[in-house]
Amino acid sequence: MATKIDKDACREAYNQVRDDNTEINWASFIYEGSMIVSGGQGTDYEEFKSQCKDDVRLYGFVRITTGDAMSKRAKFTLITWIGENVSGLQRAKISTDKTLVKDIVQNFAKEFMISDIRELDENYIRTELKKAGGANYDAQAE
Repeated sequence: MATKIDKDACREAYNQVRDDNTEINWASFIYEGSMIVSGGQGTDYEEFKSQCKDDVRLYGFVRITTGDAMSKRAKFTLITWIGENVSGLQRAKISTDKTLVKDIVQNFAKEFMISDIRELDENYIRTELKKAGGANYDAQAE
């Protein structure tokens, strides 16, 4: 059965993460049968990480504040989580299903595909986003 997506609910969650007037900094998109739906959103990155279990596949849209002494800015990332115990068929469908998610989640600095919980470390994600961001004028960090 072809995967479908709840566009309205997922777009609403995406927009809340992008909105500078909310404290929401992550949204997840999960599978309910053959439908991708909003899996929740929140302000604590650890809450997002807690959804990433060994038998789950999900997509996460996350806001991380980066910058240096000269400027702070929000950077966004799309994370595809594939748990270690996800079946081969479900793993294979991830790449085609991701196009449905990317129809909604269109603006992000870096994309990650992760199946090891250690790679979900917030500092690792932040460091990778900084690298993608270009110049770093923070002389204090050197």
